[in-house]
Amino acid sequence: MNGSTDLTTSAVDVSKFLWDKVGFEPHPEQETVLRCGKRFILVAGGDQSGKSVTGSKYLLQRFSEPDEPGLYWLVGQDYSQTQREFFYMKDDFIQLGFLRKSSTRVDPGYMELHDGTRIVTKSAKDPRTLSRDAPDGIMACEASLLDVTTFERMRARCSPKRGWLFMSGSLESSVGWYPQLLEAWRHGFDDRQSFSLPTPSNVHLYPNGLDEPEMQRLKAESSDAFWEERIMGRRVPPRGLVFHEFRVDIHVQDIEWAPGEAVHLWEDPGYGSDSAHAIHAVQIINGQIRVFDEIYERNLITEDIIDICKGKDWWKDVRWLVSDPSYKDQHHSMNSVGEQWLKSTGLFATGTKVRINEGTERLKGFLKPDSINGVPKIVYSPRCTGVLSEFGAAPNPFDGQTRAYRWKTDRDGNIVGNIPEDKWNHAVKADIYGIVDNYGYGHVRSGDKIRVKRW
Repeated sequence: MNGSTDLTTSAVDVSKFLWDKVGFEPHPEQETVLRCGKRFILVAGGDQSGKSVTGSKYLLQRFSEPDEPGLYWLVGQDYSQTQREFFYMKDDFIQLGFLRKSSTRVDPGYMELHDGTRIVTKSAKDPRTLSRDAPDGIMACEASLLDVTTFERMRARCSPKRGWLFMSGSLESSVGWYPQLLEAWRHGFDDRQSFSLPTPSNVHLYPNGLDEPEMQRLKAESSDAFWEERIMGRRVPPRGLVFHEFRVDIHVQDIEWAPGEAVHLWEDPGYGSDSAHAIHAVQIINGQIRVFDEIYERNLITEDIIDICKGKDWWKDVRWLVSDPSYKDQHHSMNSVGEQWLKSTGLFATGTKVRINEGTERLKGFLKPDSINGVPKIVYSPRCTGVLSEFGAAPNPFDGQTRAYRWKTDRDGNIVGNIPEDKWNHAVKADIYGIVDNYGYGHVRSGDKIRVKRW
């Protein structure tokens, strides 16, 4: 399978031929999506907009491109989410006379075509199924229900064969990795493109589009957010989010601990029953900060957190500790946080007091991609769900709710004051302490010149 990002004229002609054979006539918005030749496509569809049909027809036209039998995945949060696309495809291949054999169920499901091409269903609940083989293309079904870790796995599995990834789903909210990518890819970004597929665009159900009485009634009776997200497939920009610069496709990477490289621990103890004790395990490699692991716990004492750290494989490479200067020397128990670390591990905790807005701007500077190579100075593993939730890219790991770091707002959503609300920010603060302690407020200095001590 080649990695071309353009559908040739002959490929478009083949698509039209196949659509005619199965009796499919796309509405204009569907056709715009199907004519897109990008490798990574995201579709946010309104209810009954035809997003599942669009996905099935996308695979129908792409399977004919390779010169040899292909392998394609249908991935859902669980197997049931793949059902619509699976049976739409099965019906099409039967009509075309291409189907050799198939399962009658989707848990798991498979199809085999006469040329040897295979289409199989995958459940994100079993990550092991996403590590086998390398597909030519992946169809993510109801993709907005998937987590960012699954997105990363799918993206990685596309690499060996330069395969494509087509994701479609309804917006459950405007906060999270899926709506973030919808916004980031809207105008095209390298080999990535996103689309909104509004419900009234489906002229087969709503011939008059927005002018249909049913659409007008629904708009009048719905909240603005519901109408935009669930009907029009458009993101409602979240008000008050502190870090709009964070993007899942740039800042989340499948990074791992590199044995032998020094590990830095960046900590915010987060005192309070609703607060998280956040620790990031960090390596600085080729000038880039790589947050490869996270401890994000609640209602545990410092000794428990230390025990968790000491049980990690990467513990043998830990050299430095940066902690919240407001707490590391305070005696909340018999020993301060810093004293407990020193006593239990020999690590001497450093940390510099950081003004909130200056610290926030410092982290934003590290999130900014390089103007030449597009690489940011800090990246995160998808396993760091605590900080991802604070950036607004994932649900809170404690209760599954949206708990992003935000500015204070009034009931109309207007920002109040000039300091963000001091909550849902402990992993973010841990990174700010680490960055300021290592690099200061100004220019970035070499990562191997860090004034810290190990006793």
